[in-house]
Amino acid sequence: MTLKMGIIGAGGIAKGRHLPAYKSLGDRVAVTSICDINPEKAREAARLFDIPKVYDNYIDLFSEVDAVTICTPNKYHADITIDALNAGVHVLCEKPMAMNTRECEAMVQAAEESGKLLSIGYHYRFMKNAQAAKKVIFEDEIGAPLVARSQSLRRRKVPGWGVFTNKELQGGGSLIDYGCHFLDLTLWLLDHPKPVEVTGRAYNQLSSKPDQVNEWGTFDNRGFEVEDHVTAYITFEGGLSLLFETSWAANINEDIENLSISGEAGGLDVFPFRLNQAKHGMLLNSEAQWIPGHEDPGFDLVKNFTDACLGNEELIVKPEEALQVTKIIDAIYLSNETGRSVTFT
Repeated sequence: MTLKMGIIGAGGIAKGRHLPAYKSLGDRVAVTSICDINPEKAREAARLFDIPKVYDNYIDLFSEVDAVTICTPNKYHADITIDALNAGVHVLCEKPMAMNTRECEAMVQAAEESGKLLSIGYHYRFMKNAQAAKKVIFEDEIGAPLVARSQSLRRRKVPGWGVFTNKELQGGGSLIDYGCHFLDLTLWLLDHPKPVEVTGRAYNQLSSKPDQVNEWGTFDNRGFEVEDHVTAYITFEGGLSLLFETSWAANINEDIENLSISGEAGGLDVFPFRLNQAKHGMLLNSEAQWIPGHEDPGFDLVKNFTDACLGNEELIVKPEEALQVTKIIDAIYLSNETGRSVTFT
Protein backbone atom coordinates (compact mmCIF):
# COMPACT_ATOMS: atom_id res chain seq x y z
CA MET A 1 0.00 0.00 0.00
CA THR A 2 1.14 3.53 -0.79
CA LEU A 3 0.15 6.36 1.55
CA LYS A 4 -1.30 9.35 -0.29
CA MET A 5 0.15 12.48 1.31
CA GLY A 6 -0.89 16.11 1.07
CA ILE A 7 1.28 19.07 2.08
CA ILE A 8 -0.34 22.18 3.57
CA GLY A 9 2.02 25.15 3.44
CA ALA A 10 4.64 25.40 0.69
CA GLY A 11 7.32 27.39 2.48
CA GLY A 12 10.88 26.61 3.46
CA ILE A 13 10.19 23.83 5.96
CA ALA A 14 8.09 21.93 3.42
CA LYS A 15 10.60 22.28 0.58
CA GLY A 16 13.70 21.94 2.72
CA ARG A 17 12.75 19.06 5.00
CA HIS A 18 9.48 17.26 4.45
CA LEU A 19 9.21 17.00 0.68
CA PRO A 20 12.77 15.69 0.15
CA ALA A 21 12.24 13.18 2.96
CA TYR A 22 8.95 11.89 1.56
CA LYS A 23 10.49 11.62 -1.91
CA SER A 24 13.29 9.45 -0.49
CA LEU A 25 10.80 6.93 0.94
CA GLY A 26 10.00 5.48 -2.47
CA ASP A 27 6.77 3.51 -2.83
CA ARG A 28 5.80 3.86 0.83
CA VAL A 29 4.31 7.31 0.23
CA ALA A 30 3.24 9.48 -2.69
CA VAL A 31 2.85 13.23 -2.29
CA THR A 32 -0.23 13.79 -4.43
CA SER A 33 -1.32 17.30 -3.41
CA ILE A 34 0.05 20.57 -2.08
CA CYS A 35 -1.76 23.66 -0.82
CA ASP A 36 -0.78 27.20 0.02
CA ILE A 37 -2.72 30.46 0.32
CA ASN A 38 -0.16 31.79 -2.16
CA PRO A 39 -0.92 29.71 -5.28
CA GLU A 40 2.40 30.54 -6.94
CA LYS A 41 4.35 29.15 -3.98
CA ALA A 42 2.33 25.96 -4.21
CA ARG A 43 2.85 25.71 -7.98
CA GLU A 44 6.59 26.26 -7.57
CA ALA A 45 6.85 23.43 -5.02
CA ALA A 46 4.71 21.21 -7.23
CA ARG A 47 7.10 21.78 -10.13
CA LEU A 48 10.17 21.09 -8.00
CA PHE A 49 8.83 17.87 -6.48
CA ASP A 50 6.54 16.63 -9.25
CA ILE A 51 3.30 16.94 -7.24
CA PRO A 52 0.21 16.39 -9.42
CA LYS A 53 -2.40 18.62 -7.73
CA VAL A 54 -2.25 22.17 -6.36
CA TYR A 55 -4.84 23.82 -4.11
CA ASP A 56 -5.32 27.19 -2.45
CA ASN A 57 -7.92 25.89 0.04
CA TYR A 58 -6.76 23.02 2.24
CA ILE A 59 -10.30 21.71 2.74
CA ASP A 60 -10.39 20.72 -0.93
CA LEU A 61 -7.48 18.28 -0.71
CA PHE A 62 -8.76 16.13 2.18
CA SER A 63 -10.79 13.89 -0.15
CA GLU A 64 -7.65 13.23 -2.21
CA VAL A 65 -5.31 12.01 0.54
CA ASP A 66 -4.83 9.61 3.45
CA ALA A 67 -2.66 12.00 5.48
CA VAL A 68 -1.41 15.58 5.52
CA THR A 69 1.72 17.35 6.72
CA ILE A 70 1.06 20.85 8.06
CA CYS A 71 3.83 23.39 7.44
CA THR A 72 2.04 26.68 8.15
CA PRO A 73 2.69 29.40 10.74
CA ASN A 74 1.83 28.28 14.27
CA LYS A 75 -1.42 30.27 14.38
CA TYR A 76 -3.06 27.89 11.90
CA HIS A 77 -1.83 24.56 13.29
CA ALA A 78 -4.85 23.82 15.48
CA ASP A 79 -7.62 24.72 13.03
CA ILE A 80 -6.10 22.84 10.10
CA THR A 81 -5.25 19.80 12.23
CA ILE A 82 -8.75 19.56 13.68
CA ASP A 83 -10.37 19.99 10.25
CA ALA A 84 -8.13 17.27 8.80
CA LEU A 85 -8.78 14.81 11.63
CA ASN A 86 -12.53 15.44 11.41
CA ALA A 87 -12.28 14.69 7.69
CA GLY A 88 -10.74 11.30 8.47
CA VAL A 89 -7.15 12.22 7.56
CA HIS A 90 -3.98 11.44 9.57
CA VAL A 91 -1.89 14.51 10.51
CA LEU A 92 1.79 15.29 10.94
CA CYS A 93 1.93 18.89 12.17
CA GLU A 94 5.11 20.91 12.36
CA LYS A 95 6.32 21.99 15.78
CA PRO A 96 5.27 23.56 18.06
CA MET A 97 1.97 21.72 18.35
CA ALA A 98 -0.05 24.96 18.51
CA MET A 99 -0.14 28.45 20.01
CA ASN A 100 -1.22 27.41 23.51
CA THR A 101 -2.44 24.58 25.73
CA ARG A 102 -6.12 25.10 24.95
CA GLU A 103 -5.54 24.61 21.22
CA CYS A 104 -3.37 21.54 21.84
CA GLU A 105 -6.03 19.94 24.02
CA ALA A 106 -8.60 20.45 21.25
CA MET A 107 -6.22 18.75 18.80
CA VAL A 108 -5.73 15.77 21.10
CA GLN A 109 -9.50 15.46 21.55
CA ALA A 110 -10.07 15.57 17.79
CA ALA A 111 -7.49 12.81 17.28
CA GLU A 112 -9.12 10.63 19.91
CA GLU A 113 -12.60 11.14 18.49
CA SER A 114 -11.56 10.57 14.88
CA GLY A 115 -9.40 7.51 15.52
CA LYS A 116 -6.76 9.00 13.21
CA LEU A 117 -3.09 9.52 13.98
CA LEU A 118 -1.68 12.87 15.05
CA SER A 119 2.05 13.48 15.42
CA ILE A 120 4.16 16.61 15.82
CA GLY A 121 7.43 17.44 14.03
CA TYR A 122 9.84 17.17 16.95
CA HIS A 123 12.61 15.74 14.82
CA TYR A 124 15.37 16.14 17.44
CA ARG A 125 14.16 12.85 18.95
CA PHE A 126 15.32 11.12 15.78
CA MET A 127 18.89 12.40 15.89
CA LYS A 128 21.38 9.58 16.23
CA ASN A 129 22.78 10.96 19.47
CA ALA A 130 19.30 11.28 20.93
CA GLN A 131 18.43 7.70 20.00
CA ALA A 132 21.68 6.52 21.60
CA ALA A 133 20.92 8.46 24.79
CA LYS A 134 17.42 6.97 24.95
CA LYS A 135 18.85 3.46 24.63
CA VAL A 136 21.44 4.07 27.36
CA ILE A 137 18.82 5.46 29.74
CA PHE A 138 16.40 2.60 28.95
CA GLU A 139 19.12 0.09 29.77
CA ASP A 140 19.59 1.79 33.17
CA GLU A 141 23.17 2.89 32.62
CA ILE A 142 22.66 6.13 34.57
CA GLY A 143 20.04 5.02 37.10
CA ALA A 144 17.24 7.33 38.22
CA PRO A 145 17.69 10.82 36.70
CA LEU A 146 18.22 13.63 39.21
CA VAL A 147 19.13 16.80 37.31
CA ALA A 148 18.88 17.67 33.60
CA ARG A 149 20.44 20.64 31.82
CA SER A 150 19.29 21.89 28.45
CA GLN A 151 20.96 24.71 26.50
CA SER A 152 20.06 25.67 22.94
CA LEU A 153 21.81 28.98 22.39
CA ARG A 154 22.64 30.85 19.21
CA ARG A 155 24.95 33.83 18.93
CA ARG A 156 23.04 36.55 17.09
CA LYS A 157 21.00 34.34 14.80
CA VAL A 158 17.49 35.77 14.84
CA PRO A 159 15.68 34.34 11.77
CA GLY A 160 15.44 37.23 9.33
CA TRP A 161 12.99 35.49 7.00
CA GLY A 162 9.43 34.18 7.18
CA VAL A 163 7.22 35.12 10.13
CA PHE A 164 9.41 33.94 13.01
CA THR A 165 9.33 37.31 14.79
CA ASN A 166 5.58 37.86 14.30
CA LYS A 167 3.92 37.23 17.68
CA GLU A 168 0.39 37.11 16.25
CA LEU A 169 1.30 34.33 13.82
CA GLN A 170 3.88 32.46 15.90
CA GLY A 171 2.89 33.06 19.53
CA GLY A 172 6.43 33.76 20.69
CA GLY A 173 10.08 33.75 19.71
CA SER A 174 13.10 31.67 20.58
CA LEU A 175 11.27 29.49 23.13
CA ILE A 176 8.35 28.44 20.96
CA ASP A 177 10.51 28.15 17.82
CA TYR A 178 13.86 26.71 18.92
CA GLY A 179 13.75 25.89 22.61
CA CYS A 180 10.67 23.72 22.13
CA HIS A 181 12.87 21.12 20.37
CA PHE A 182 15.20 20.81 23.35
CA LEU A 183 12.37 20.89 25.86
CA ASP A 184 10.64 18.07 23.99
CA LEU A 185 13.85 16.07 23.65
CA THR A 186 14.66 16.44 27.35
CA LEU A 187 11.17 15.38 28.46
CA TRP A 188 11.29 12.39 26.10
CA LEU A 189 14.64 11.23 27.44
CA LEU A 190 13.32 11.61 31.00
CA ASP A 191 10.20 9.56 30.09
CA HIS A 192 7.86 12.53 30.48
CA PRO A 193 7.89 13.20 34.21
CA LYS A 194 4.96 15.21 35.60
CA PRO A 195 5.89 18.89 36.10
CA VAL A 196 5.29 20.44 39.51
CA GLU A 197 6.57 24.02 39.29
CA VAL A 198 8.03 26.34 36.64
CA THR A 199 9.91 29.60 37.07
CA GLY A 200 10.80 31.41 33.86
CA ARG A 201 12.19 34.66 32.53
CA ALA A 202 12.15 36.03 28.97
CA TYR A 203 14.26 38.79 27.40
CA ASN A 204 14.35 40.74 24.15
CA GLN A 205 16.69 43.61 24.95
CA LEU A 206 19.36 42.55 22.45
CA SER A 207 17.05 42.27 19.45
CA SER A 208 15.09 45.44 20.20
CA LYS A 209 18.22 47.60 19.93
CA PRO A 210 19.12 49.47 16.69
CA ASP A 211 22.18 48.70 14.54
CA GLN A 212 21.76 44.94 14.73
CA VAL A 213 24.60 42.52 14.04
CA ASN A 214 22.76 39.37 12.97
CA GLU A 215 24.05 36.39 10.97
CA TRP A 216 20.64 35.25 9.73
CA GLY A 217 19.37 38.20 7.75
CA THR A 218 17.70 41.45 8.79
CA PHE A 219 14.62 42.16 10.88
CA ASP A 220 12.84 45.24 12.20
CA ASN A 221 14.12 45.83 15.73
CA ARG A 222 11.50 48.55 16.29
CA GLY A 223 8.68 46.01 16.12
CA PHE A 224 10.47 43.11 17.79
CA GLU A 225 7.73 41.89 20.13
CA VAL A 226 8.82 38.30 20.80
CA GLU A 227 11.57 37.04 23.11
CA ASP A 228 15.09 36.26 21.94
CA HIS A 229 16.31 34.62 25.19
CA VAL A 230 14.59 32.50 27.85
CA THR A 231 15.69 30.85 31.06
CA ALA A 232 13.65 28.49 33.25
CA TYR A 233 13.90 26.24 36.26
CA ILE A 234 11.46 23.32 36.15
CA THR A 235 10.82 20.77 38.89
CA PHE A 236 9.00 17.47 38.51
CA GLU A 237 7.40 14.87 40.74
CA GLY A 238 10.00 12.88 42.63
CA GLY A 239 12.41 15.82 42.92
CA LEU A 240 13.85 15.77 39.39
CA SER A 241 14.81 19.22 38.14
CA LEU A 242 15.63 20.81 34.77
CA LEU A 243 17.82 23.85 34.16
CA PHE A 244 16.66 25.21 30.80
CA GLU A 245 17.95 27.99 28.57
CA THR A 246 17.36 28.90 24.93
CA SER A 247 18.23 31.89 22.78
CA TRP A 248 18.33 33.27 19.26
CA ALA A 249 20.66 36.10 20.24
CA ALA A 250 23.06 35.54 23.11
CA ASN A 251 26.33 37.37 23.64
CA ILE A 252 28.33 34.16 23.95
CA ASN A 253 31.52 32.87 22.38
CA GLU A 254 29.79 30.43 20.03
CA ASP A 255 26.53 28.58 19.50
CA ILE A 256 25.75 25.92 22.11
CA GLU A 257 23.56 22.84 21.86
CA ASN A 258 23.95 20.92 25.08
CA LEU A 259 21.75 18.43 26.86
CA SER A 260 23.05 16.52 29.86
CA ILE A 261 21.40 14.33 32.47
CA SER A 262 22.89 13.40 35.85
CA GLY A 263 21.52 10.25 37.42
CA GLU A 264 22.14 8.22 40.55
CA ALA A 265 24.44 5.74 38.79
CA GLY A 266 25.95 7.91 36.08
CA GLY A 267 25.31 10.69 33.65
CA LEU A 268 25.33 11.42 29.95
CA ASP A 269 25.85 14.22 27.49
CA VAL A 270 23.88 14.09 24.26
CA PHE A 271 25.81 16.57 22.03
CA PRO A 272 28.38 15.08 21.64
CA PHE A 273 27.28 11.74 23.06
CA ARG A 274 29.23 10.69 26.15
CA LEU A 275 28.51 8.41 29.11
CA ASN A 276 30.00 9.54 32.44
CA GLN A 277 30.28 7.04 35.31
CA ALA A 278 32.09 6.34 38.55
CA LYS A 279 32.99 2.61 38.48
CA HIS A 280 35.77 0.31 39.61
CA GLY A 281 37.19 3.04 41.83
CA MET A 282 37.60 5.32 38.82
CA LEU A 283 35.90 8.15 36.98
CA LEU A 284 35.12 6.80 33.49
CA ASN A 285 34.01 8.77 30.45
CA SER A 286 32.88 6.67 27.47
CA GLU A 287 32.58 8.19 24.01
CA ALA A 288 30.81 6.48 21.13
CA GLN A 289 33.10 5.81 18.17
CA TRP A 290 30.13 5.11 15.90
CA ILE A 291 26.36 5.54 16.28
CA PRO A 292 24.03 3.87 13.77
CA GLY A 293 21.17 5.71 12.13
CA HIS A 294 20.25 8.12 9.37
CA GLU A 295 22.13 11.40 9.16
CA ASP A 296 18.91 13.36 8.54
CA PRO A 297 16.49 13.19 11.50
CA GLY A 298 13.79 14.69 9.30
CA PHE A 299 13.90 11.51 7.22
CA ASP A 300 13.29 9.29 10.23
CA LEU A 301 10.50 11.58 11.43
CA VAL A 302 8.47 11.24 8.22
CA LYS A 303 9.39 7.56 7.89
CA ASN A 304 7.98 6.83 11.35
CA PHE A 305 4.83 8.83 10.62
CA THR A 306 4.35 7.13 7.25
CA ASP A 307 4.89 3.63 8.63
CA ALA A 308 2.58 4.37 11.57
CA CYS A 309 -0.17 5.46 9.15
CA LEU A 310 0.37 2.22 7.23
CA GLY A 311 0.03 0.24 10.46
CA ASN A 312 3.64 -0.95 10.53
CA GLU A 313 5.05 1.08 13.46
CA GLU A 314 4.03 2.93 16.61
CA LEU A 315 4.29 6.71 16.60
CA ILE A 316 7.42 7.97 18.33
CA VAL A 317 6.07 11.51 18.84
CA LYS A 318 2.63 11.19 20.42
CA PRO A 319 0.20 14.14 20.69
CA GLU A 320 -0.22 13.95 24.46
CA GLU A 321 3.57 14.25 24.81
CA ALA A 322 3.67 17.32 22.58
CA LEU A 323 0.81 18.77 24.66
CA GLN A 324 3.00 18.52 27.76
CA VAL A 325 5.72 20.53 26.01
CA THR A 326 3.25 23.32 25.27
CA LYS A 327 1.93 23.29 28.85
CA ILE A 328 5.44 23.98 30.12
CA ILE A 329 6.04 26.65 27.45
CA ASP A 330 2.83 28.38 28.53
CA ALA A 331 3.95 28.18 32.15
CA ILE A 332 7.33 29.76 31.33
CA TYR A 333 5.63 32.65 29.54
CA LEU A 334 3.11 33.09 32.37
CA SER A 335 5.84 33.02 35.01
CA ASN A 336 7.70 35.74 33.13
CA GLU A 337 4.57 37.89 32.83
CA THR A 338 3.61 37.59 36.50
CA GLY A 339 7.08 37.45 38.02
CA ARG A 340 6.00 34.38 39.99
CA SER A 341 6.43 30.63 39.79
CA VAL A 342 3.65 28.62 38.14
CA THR A 343 2.50 25.44 39.88
CA PHE A 344 0.79 22.48 38.21
CA THR A 345 -2.16 20.77 39.86
